[in-house]
Parts: sequence; structure tokens; C-alpha cells
Amino acid sequence: MDTKLNLKLNQKIIEKAKEYASNNNTSLSRIVEAYLQSLTTENDSSEFEISPFVKSIATGTEIPADLDYKKEYSDYLLEKYK
Repeated sequence: MDTKLNLKLNQKIIEKAKEYASNNNTSLSRIVEAYLQSLTTENDSSEFEISPFVKSIATGTEIPADLDYKKEYSDYLLEKYK
């Protein structure tokens, strides 16, 4: 059963998220649903892969101040597509 949910978010983030959803042939609602499901279930069988950086935000893991997120993301993609 689907239920409507209203969220208040930064306009620029919404625009980027809509563009991302369009580029990935999915809806913004589906992306939000998959993310919330990944936060609330132990099983990582979601069709969307949540990056370690986003997971760290959700779990409260502390992120180093000198983190080079571009390098981390690049390393992540290189490992993923080996």
C-alpha cells in the first residue's frame, strides 16, 4: 500500500535529485523509498546501491575532516567496476 509523504528539502537538492532520477530511468519517490528501506532493514538486497559515504551519514559514523571524498568515490567506483 502506497502512502503519500510530504518532505521539505532544499530546492537545489530536489532539482539535482530529479535529474539523477531521470538519468537513471526511475522516480524520485522510488529512490527515497529504496534509501529508507536500506536504513530500516538488515538485508542489503535493495536494487539501489547506497555508497559508503551516505551509509556513514545515516549510521552516525564520524567522517574525518580531511576526507577527500572525490578520491574515495573514485576508489569505490574503480573497485565496483573491476
